[in-house]
Amino acid sequence: MTDSLTLPLDYSAIERILPHRYPFLLVDRITELEPDRRIVGIKNVSLNERYLARQPGEPPTLPPTILTEAVAQVGAILILSKPENRERLIFFMGIERVRYRQPVRPGDVVEIEARVKRLRSRMGQLDGFARVNGRIVMSGTMTFALGPAASAQPPG
Repeated sequence: MTDSLTLPLDYSAIERILPHRYPFLLVDRITELEPDRRIVGIKNVSLNERYLARQPGEPPTLPPTILTEAVAQVGAILILSKPENRERLIFFMGIERVRYRQPVRPGDVVEIEARVKRLRSRMGQLDGFARVNGRIVMSGTMTFALGPAASAQPPG
């Protein structure tokens, strides 16, 4: 992959950055990227997604855990898009002050933003936000750690 990224990043460009694959890759597009500062991505929620929560008499909703993972993936793209981090592994270490404000339903386009709060060579924190129609539906502070290159991992 070249050192420069052309926005918007589509699904195949995201696959070149993240190790996730369908059905675990939850980000459809990256629309904004400011290295070491912030990133904005899109998750389109469709009715045929296998992990929608369905309860009798209620419309299906995207589980908050899946929404949290989508926000974490957008943050991971921000960190792994830097040339020096491209081959490294990123580990989601935790989330604090998470708030879910309203359900996300099929047909919603979720705009996900992650902003750098603290960034070191091997660890950092990001403030993450998910919005639908401009309204915040989820927010939280995520902690991550960077590991060695995937090829440097011991076998087994």
